[in-house]
Amino acid sequence: MRSRRLVPVLAPLLAAVVAVPLTAPAVQASPVDRPVFEGGAAQPVFDPSDVVRDELWVRAPVDSDGDGADDEVHVQVVRPKATEHGLDVPVVYTASPYFAGGNEVENHNVDVELYVPRAQMSTVYEEYLLARGFAVVYADSLGTGGSTGCPTTGGENETIGAKSVVDWLNGRADARTESGEAIEADWTTGKTAMMGVSYNGTLPNAVAGTGVEGLETIVPIAAISEWYGYYRENGTVVAPGGYQGEDADVLAEYVYTRQDREICRPVIDELAERQDRITGDDSEFWQERSYLDKAENVRASVLAVHGLDDWNVKVAQTAQWYEALAEHGVDRKIWLHQFDHTDPYRVHRDAWLQTLNRWFSHYLYGIDNGIDREPRATIQREDETWHDEADWPAPGAADVTLHPRPGGEGVGGLTPGGHAPGRPVVESLTDDATEKVEDLVDADASPHRLRYATEPAADAVRLSGTPSVDLRVAFDRPAANVTGVLVDRAPDGTAHVITRGHADPQNRHDRAETTPIRPGKDYRLSFDLQPQDYILQAGHRLEFVALSSDHDFTLRPEPGAGIAMNVKHSSVTVPVVGGAEAVRVGG
Repeated sequence: MRSRRLVPVLAPLLAAVVAVPLTAPAVQASPVDRPVFEGGAAQPVFDPSDVVRDELWVRAPVDSDGDGADDEVHVQVVRPKATEHGLDVPVVYTASPYFAGGNEVENHNVDVELYVPRAQMSTVYEEYLLARGFAVVYADSLGTGGSTGCPTTGGENETIGAKSVVDWLNGRADARTESGEAIEADWTTGKTAMMGVSYNGTLPNAVAGTGVEGLETIVPIAAISEWYGYYRENGTVVAPGGYQGEDADVLAEYVYTRQDREICRPVIDELAERQDRITGDDSEFWQERSYLDKAENVRASVLAVHGLDDWNVKVAQTAQWYEALAEHGVDRKIWLHQFDHTDPYRVHRDAWLQTLNRWFSHYLYGIDNGIDREPRATIQREDETWHDEADWPAPGAADVTLHPRPGGEGVGGLTPGGHAPGRPVVESLTDDATEKVEDLVDADASPHRLRYATEPAADAVRLSGTPSVDLRVAFDRPAANVTGVLVDRAPDGTAHVITRGHADPQNRHDRAETTPIRPGKDYRLSFDLQPQDYILQAGHRLEFVALSSDHDFTLRPEPGAGIAMNVKHSSVTVPVVGGAEAVRVGG
């Protein structure tokens, strides 16, 4: 076991919750009493230093720490001084478990056999929003900072706590000052947006799923839509990229920064027990932490943002949320960039702030600037150019099934069309969790993986959506990890991992149910890889690599488990813009 200071959903947030001032906006010489809009966007007419700051505690109708009293959410409000003189403004609200920092924690051991004080709250957006007539509100998530209650890593109580602030902003919840006096939000229109990165973006998803009145829009950035998919995958116990061994209890322990450091011990102990690092099965524990089945309740519009190279909160988290919102007709837009677990403010500030301003101007101030009628998808390509498209995945993408050909211990073929002719061919690999995927992918030959490659592409091929694999496999032990990887192989031999996915064959029928496997028996194992939008350039090969344990993501049992794959009856399916007609190979 090893300790470290940052959990994965915190690291990029340090940049977002620590005050990093923007360049001071131009301010009108004389005082103003209303916001000004030009080109459909709010203009910087207020002095962002001329503000009122309120500190308060909102009562939440839940007692997650079991002390016999409703939990209280610690809130800080920053609003233009003009709100003291009759101006009512909307709110951009960030709920976070990180404002008070975190604790030293230890991750779980993954080398196993299978089976404080209150802080000044701020974000990089504060001055920008204040200058344009928006108030900003911050709240410590339950069990953190100045709030009471307990952290539960996405549990229902955290949703209730964050929602209570929206209720207070709309006159439906009580709040008090530090001295105990009642305080009302009589300076706001009640129209509220929630926004944040990672965990801070996950809470907006959770609150939007309650259908709370007054939450007009959310901007979840690199956010989780179901916690099972963050710490589990198709029955496997997995880790966020770079943070092997973290789990729900570790994260709760990290953010448990309220003053009373003992009252939540039973709650965190229960997390450790119920999360189930043994079977990896879905359960009531994880279902409580899924917002996907609550998409039908969402009233707020959603501007979803994700990095296509994010292996902390993986792309599926936003892709499946966006799909669920589409099924229920929610106003929505998606921004996909080429970076990892980060805020677009960090990677493309000007275009992002312009979009965000117009989004908030429309949904919080009612400005008819057309943003709700524009293309829904904005995608950054590998060359860092930006493109607007009708929706995502790209319209016109269709599944193309590729079939491996014998030779996978070295490099076998991978071709469109039917299964390989002739008798079935079985190829085998031996698990070695000490080997990294990147090394196995680059090996010319290896007993620890099977590798199959297309011929060089005659033209650029764009993948857009969710790839999947369908394998016919047998095992020499009653437990094993299975990992599938898609790779871009350049003409010079260098490789780039496009996407990957993991599965436990014991969960081949249902991720919520373990069904034993019998060594030597063939099983069909089908699972999705992480969604992606990627252009395979002309002259490059698309490769599929099959292996067992993934050193950086799965549990790591002792080496030696054997997997045999029936090549003839296995395949990989990729979503290609243009479908099969777009897949041409060179001579």
